[in-house]
Amino acid sequence: MNLYDLFVKPYESYTALQIFLEATATVFGILSVYFSIKKNIWVYPTGIISTLIYVYILFTFGLLGDCMINVYYTVMSVYGWILWAKSSDDHVHVDVSWATKKEWLYGILLFAISLILVTVVYYYKPYIDNHFSMENVSLGLYHLDWGNWLDVITTSVFLVGMWFMAKRRIENWIFWIIGDFICIPMMIYKGLGITSVQYLVFTIMAIQGFVTWKKSLRKS
Repeated sequence: MNLYDLFVKPYESYTALQIFLEATATVFGILSVYFSIKKNIWVYPTGIISTLIYVYILFTFGLLGDCMINVYYTVMSVYGWILWAKSSDDHVHVDVSWATKKEWLYGILLFAISLILVTVVYYYKPYIDNHFSMENVSLGLYHLDWGNWLDVITTSVFLVGMWFMAKRRIENWIFWIIGDFICIPMMIYKGLGITSVQYLVFTIMAIQGFVTWKKSLRKS
């Protein structure tokens, strides 16, 4: 399969609006990560714009796990925005630190709960796809392909990453790196070439963010 088949051909069936929305969400998503690296509170308003657009896009493409994570992102962005505003002396930048053992336990619990909940959502996906009707529908996980299972895993990874970011913990970047890297092939497989490139950029930026936050903590 060549680059044309991977990144161009899927978009031949898309409308101009769908392409515009994905490109717009990508730009704001990259801006959000950039502001996060800078420990700048603008990470949240830019991120909210991106996640709200992706809620629509991912629901349309049947990626329910990622759709749910973007709904969660939107809610957590409001929560994180409030926390960062309270913790910032200039109402723009914040200080960061490593997570405590107690916070790691909460993170592990959040990951486990997420795995269960997203799997349950996929169990009922045939019912959801049938406009919430049980007529001629068989519930189960038989319909999941490898992309869906990766979606379940990345959803759980990103949930923990978002929570750690709201808490201003350096470990959040570890979860972003893992989740972003996994999403690169998954989005190509789902025909979202622009988004796959976004996740490649995200992976590189997340590595930079991890290094930057560690350096800022040593300086402080």
